[in-house]
Amino acid sequence: MIQSLPLFHRIAGQLVVVLGSGEAAEAKRRLVERAGGQVVDELQDGIDKGARLAFIAHDNPAAMEGDAIRARCAGLLVNATDRPDLCDFTVPSVLDRSPVLIAIGTGGASAGLAKALRLRLEALLPQGLGALARALFDARAALRARFPDAGERRRALDAALADGGALDPFRADGADALSGWLNGAAEQPGRIEEMVLVSDDPEDLTLRQARLLGSADLILHDDGIAPAILGRARADAARRPLAAGAIAGHTGLVIVLKRS
Repeated sequence: MIQSLPLFHRIAGQLVVVLGSGEAAEAKRRLVERAGGQVVDELQDGIDKGARLAFIAHDNPAAMEGDAIRARCAGLLVNATDRPDLCDFTVPSVLDRSPVLIAIGTGGASAGLAKALRLRLEALLPQGLGALARALFDARAALRARFPDAGERRRALDAALADGGALDPFRADGADALSGWLNGAAEQPGRIEEMVLVSDDPEDLTLRQARLLGSADLILHDDGIAPAILGRARADAARRPLAAGAIAGHTGLVIVLKRS
């Protein structure tokens, strides 16, 4: 079970309370301004004007706790620097390939670990990833026209965005390849894949099994399959017990999960 619900919060043009002085507070101010928010330096002023988020970075622990309680009682969500026990939310380390954002969080356990992971990913993801995302957004109407059925459209995109596919996100020229792929893309037929699990630990999934789970439209599973395994599937993929799972006529990717 995850301990936090990852969300991307739009704050452009909105008031955000940032309290405190020093390096930590200044870093929070820069973060808010980078996302288009307007910094408010007084808690009561922010409460009166309808702010919804508060970053608190006092050096004094008593002041930190007092302002965190005041802000929370007024309905604001609170982030208190280096005090995860006072936080309603934590701030991840962000890899920026706008509009693609990858947020890496540790639940407040270690900002250094989150930063180290971000720097590793920075070296892997091409700068053109944002351009590919924008091109896919602009091509939505053309994609719907080429693949009127939502399932066919998703399967075609899954194949194109897969490792080595025409739109592989790790390619530097993915955005340039979109037009040619769209004009020649073929529909991806439905199929059934059987997977036999060796354990209840999702870390024991093979790369192929993990990729298939992430692309499946329907998952039929034995009783007792671990929730951690089912959690590796798409959130909108249907899940049914194998005993009750009629699949006749299903056109998407069906995964049959069995225990060894």
